[in-house]
Amino acid sequence: MKSISNYQNKKVLVLGAGKSGINAANLLVKLGAQVTVNDSQPESKLSGLSELDSSVKVITGGHPDNLLDAQFDLMVKNPGISYDNVVVKKAMALRLPIITEVELASEINEGDLICVTGSNGKTTTTTMITKMLNQERPAGNAYAVGNIGVSASKIAETTTKDDTVVMEISSFMLLGITNLHPHIAVLTNIFANHLDYHKTRENYVKAKMRITMNQDANDYFVVNFDSEELQVLSQQSKAQIVPFSRLAKSRDGAYELNGQLYFKDDYIMDADEIRIPGEQNVENALAAIAVAKVMGKSNRAIKHVLTTFGGVRHRVQYVLTADGRKYYNDSKATDIEATQMALRGFNQPIILLAGGLDRGYKFDKLVPDFAKHVKGIVLFGETKHLLEDAAKKANVPQIKLVNTLDEAVPVAYDMSSAGDIILLSPANASWDQFKTFEVRGDEFIKDVEKLTGKQEEK
Repeated sequence: MKSISNYQNKKVLVLGAGKSGINAANLLVKLGAQVTVNDSQPESKLSGLSELDSSVKVITGGHPDNLLDAQFDLMVKNPGISYDNVVVKKAMALRLPIITEVELASEINEGDLICVTGSNGKTTTTTMITKMLNQERPAGNAYAVGNIGVSASKIAETTTKDDTVVMEISSFMLLGITNLHPHIAVLTNIFANHLDYHKTRENYVKAKMRITMNQDANDYFVVNFDSEELQVLSQQSKAQIVPFSRLAKSRDGAYELNGQLYFKDDYIMDADEIRIPGEQNVENALAAIAVAKVMGKSNRAIKHVLTTFGGVRHRVQYVLTADGRKYYNDSKATDIEATQMALRGFNQPIILLAGGLDRGYKFDKLVPDFAKHVKGIVLFGETKHLLEDAAKKANVPQIKLVNTLDEAVPVAYDMSSAGDIILLSPANASWDQFKTFEVRGDEFIKDVEKLTGKQEEK
């Protein structure tokens, strides 16, 4: 950890007592700050408060009107808290600097910093990069942190010059940076996400592009050149541009050509050797290859990761193979588009398990993908009848309705034959029957293990 003095004796308000807020508060205490933590939730619902340093002042159960009367020098805000929040708006009116926890982490981190953002693919790309950088490593470690679920500041406290921090960073986090300076920044793609938070697509794009705002000519900006928009946006960066392209629109970086993956003129491996399926994962792999090659990794190290990595949990995650059937857990597919991408990633016949929370929309967009890829479908949850309508329009040969996911797994097996894919990709949120999509995915894996008598392959 770097020794810095700019927080010494500063009064800092940490807004939000989640994992990142707790770790930020404790780090600020170590850096000599006087810290107050405020959260709108009552103390009984905040499990991490016991981990706070005893010197931290804690205010829970709301945002008192006089909270900012204490004349703070800085606010560290939970990324998920909107800038429309009453305390945040007042802080902005008072011109109080507002950052997020990743900014703190970047200031104390001693190793190389790689930051990954994008609408889709952030977690998979971050994980691939981290695994590649840990292959054949002579000293230190690469750590995946940030939006991936690991506190960036907690890891940065332990890093040395031999280490690398690979930070998955969301648009919410990027709005709260000032000096964060990645040696390598990665932008996987941009779609129209989180407009309830950012208000306009233009604001969302500007937030994403903040990832490169502090880079210079000694740094690298890895960008998806299959997007003409990103080709243009990349011109705003002062860093060296390293393109990646599944459609070979540029051969100056990582690209796919005739089913083979290259970095510049150097052949890496065949695309179909990537263990996790789908065009989106070829793109993720190309982004990771670009970073790995810039960091000097061998083709052997890159290929080892891409041929053995079974995917991030709950994201088209390979579970196991039994009786000639391969099982995949894509519980993270909480919308139609995610399920479309999952279905398009397989060439084999698919038995699909789908359904969940009814948000009031129909599933006609899935009809072409059902027709092309789905041999049988097992439906559960609030939307099972709506999905049944789409499956009938697609002339899916086998359609079964059940009440629960537990019932769906053995029914899917009965529909299947050797060589088939059995895929959980719900196209819906989980909250009608499960607390989170993670709980739903874990339940699916348990059901598969019970059915097959085998353990998840990790």
